[in-house]
Amino acid sequence: MSRTTQSATATSLATNSIFRIPPYYYLHVLDQNSNVTRVEVGPMTFIRQDNEKVILGPEKMIVVPPRNYCIIENPVVRNKEGKPVMDKHGQAKLRHADQEIRLTQDPFPLYPGEVLKQVVTQLKVVQANTALRLRAVLDFDDDTGKKVAGDEWLFEGPGTYIPKKEVVVEETIRATVIKPNQAIKLRARKETTDRDGTVRVTGEEWLVKKVGAYLPGAYEEVVDTVDTYVLTDKVALSLRATRTFTDKNGVTRRTGEEWLVKMEDTEAHIPDVYEEVVGVVKITTLTNRQYCVIMDPAGADGKPQLGQKKLVKGEKSFFLLPGESLEKGIQNVYVLGEDEGLILKASEAFKDTDANVDRQPGDRWMSRGPIEYVPPVEVEVVTRRKALPLDENEGIYVRDMKTGKVRAISGATYMLTQDEELFSKELPPAVEDLLAESKDPLADRSDRSKPAATGAKRDKTKLITFRVPHNAAVQIYDYKQKKARVVFGPELVMLDPDEQFTQLSLSGGKPKKPNVIKSLVLLLGPDFCTDIITIETSDHARLQLQLSYNWHFELNKDDEKEGPKIFSVPDFVGDACKAIASRIRGAVAGVQFDDFHKNSAKIIRASVFGLDEKGKVKGRFFFPANNLVVTSIDIQSVEPVDQRTRDALQKSVQLAIEITTNSQEAAARHEAERLEQKAKGALERQKIMDEAEAEKSRKDLLELQASSSAVESTGQAKAEAQSRAEAARIEGEAAVEQARLKSQAAKIEAESELERLTAARTAELKYLGEQNELEITKAKELSSIETNKFKNMVDSIGAETLASIATAGPDMQVKLLEALGLQSTLITDGNSPINLFNTAHGLLGSIEAAPIKSE
Repeated sequence: MSRTTQSATATSLATNSIFRIPPYYYLHVLDQNSNVTRVEVGPMTFIRQDNEKVILGPEKMIVVPPRNYCIIENPVVRNKEGKPVMDKHGQAKLRHADQEIRLTQDPFPLYPGEVLKQVVTQLKVVQANTALRLRAVLDFDDDTGKKVAGDEWLFEGPGTYIPKKEVVVEETIRATVIKPNQAIKLRARKETTDRDGTVRVTGEEWLVKKVGAYLPGAYEEVVDTVDTYVLTDKVALSLRATRTFTDKNGVTRRTGEEWLVKMEDTEAHIPDVYEEVVGVVKITTLTNRQYCVIMDPAGADGKPQLGQKKLVKGEKSFFLLPGESLEKGIQNVYVLGEDEGLILKASEAFKDTDANVDRQPGDRWMSRGPIEYVPPVEVEVVTRRKALPLDENEGIYVRDMKTGKVRAISGATYMLTQDEELFSKELPPAVEDLLAESKDPLADRSDRSKPAATGAKRDKTKLITFRVPHNAAVQIYDYKQKKARVVFGPELVMLDPDEQFTQLSLSGGKPKKPNVIKSLVLLLGPDFCTDIITIETSDHARLQLQLSYNWHFELNKDDEKEGPKIFSVPDFVGDACKAIASRIRGAVAGVQFDDFHKNSAKIIRASVFGLDEKGKVKGRFFFPANNLVVTSIDIQSVEPVDQRTRDALQKSVQLAIEITTNSQEAAARHEAERLEQKAKGALERQKIMDEAEAEKSRKDLLELQASSSAVESTGQAKAEAQSRAEAARIEGEAAVEQARLKSQAAKIEAESELERLTAARTAELKYLGEQNELEITKAKELSSIETNKFKNMVDSIGAETLASIATAGPDMQVKLLEALGLQSTLITDGNSPINLFNTAHGLLGSIEAAPIKSE
């Protein structure tokens, strides 16, 4: 409520004099003379006196429905009859700082000083399998005895909890459902007695395994839910004791002790509170081709023997006990073929029963196949060797570990012994790159691009081979023997362990730059190289020349001394180009530009090759250091370096070209005019011939038009007559064809109608015949049924019975007459006449028959 509303209400209470109090409402009235506040309860009309002041109300009384409660602070004091107690001033007495819980009752007002601390609230219903943990805040007595402040207990459901002022609800506890193969771990928060009557001390833990709902006590707390470990013949459980205790089998377990629980002990195991699950141990299964080595195996007392090893061969299945481990897991038996072997090493002294030899620690030996081998615990398998089949062009580097000697083996199948190992031959990185390139030294000699890097690396233990191409040479240096050998192609080079390739670093590019070409192969030529040099004439004209030299090496391959000679100059290309450029610069320096421009080829060749006794240019330039021979020089281009010289030269060339072009244009123009006149005469002549031909064609056209007109007039009449005749003929043929088709149609209709009637009659006859046959069959079956029925009835009654039935009437009459003793009887009603004509005869006959019968 806002301050404005409160002030308005206060003003209203202060100014109003008449208050109508409805039922179940009340007022607080302050007597300003005595300073006492009283309660006025409705229904009533309250008239306020001048010395009175309404400080509250009208307010609705507090109504507590069933199953509800409220809390009143500073409740009024009541007497035995339940009425409020007043002091001497008429003020209601209060229990200050106290509380009162009021349940269902009649609506009641709040007396001055009473405070509704908790509004009307439903009572708490405690469900089944739940409980309220209660704590006493004041000492009091109840049905179970005296409760001291701080005591805790449970109010278990199902039920409705009635609150008390001395008790507070700490929490709602729900029962924990224990499933089959499950347990819960409990801990005592205080000394208590569990539900089984066992006394528990503070901090003690225990398990409850009974299936169902378990409600922890007031001083019990659920620590965890423990699941059962199901054990099989392939799974066991490794446990560790967290403190000394006695397990359920009566065995005392020490702190830190580990043991194994198998299916033979129990099919399902719930770890105790002092048992820690180390892990689930799976069974170790070995086939007849497997084995394993157990580290720190358990002895007869079940304790691990530290530092010991145990060999277990298959077929076998077992569990690793606590503290045991497999050295290298489950290993396969070594099955060696004829080309295989095992390098073995003794880790401790033992007697080798296979070879009947005493082995000492550190001994190495080889066991060759074919064999199945399981190493004892004293033996370590160093490696497995396999024979390497080597062709004549393949090999390996092998080092003896005892002597350190390295040798190359090729052309045979070889298996390393226990004292040998593969040797990795290292090469300089530049040589490695050249060997890894896939370029042909001869075909790709002009390719300067770097090859793409490949992932495969050279096996450094394999023999290094290199194919020397035709008309090339490779120099190999043996650092152990300190001598070189030159191999001429085509040939396959195989490096010994102490040999290395001689790498060539040649100049390349235009102009020549050092260390551009890297190669292992020296091409013997003939070949060419191109270089760009700058020269200066005597009149200081600078020119740039592009020259191409043909070269080759002259040597006798059979002479061993000449082979290394060609490798004596490391960069023969750069040295040769520098020597030739030096000679050309020297020769051109004393020549004018005009003379050089006119005789450049002669000057260059003479400066390089020199002149003989007759003044002629020689044919070759020989380098005795490495037997290099330059045979010819090709001048590919001559360009001035100076821009002014280049412009002047270009201008003179353009002028010469312009003069030549003008002369050619004049000659071409004269020839064009001549051809034009000739073409005009031919054209006039052709025009006259075409006109004569056109007149001739026009004459022929007129003749053809006249002939065409005559033919057209004649042909039109003839065509009309022929068309009428043809139309009449076609019409007659059409009528004949139409009559023929109509007759055929009538015939087809008659035949189809005849076929339809024939089929209908045939079907009808067939239907009647089948119907008659069905009737006959039905009559026969009915007669047969009746006959059989009558026969069966006769048979069942019997012939004698039927005869007896037929004669039963007359027989009965005869018997009646015989019983009366009458021989003859005549009975009449007196109205009908009787014919007695034959009566006497019958009587006489009877009389006559009697004597005869007697006789």
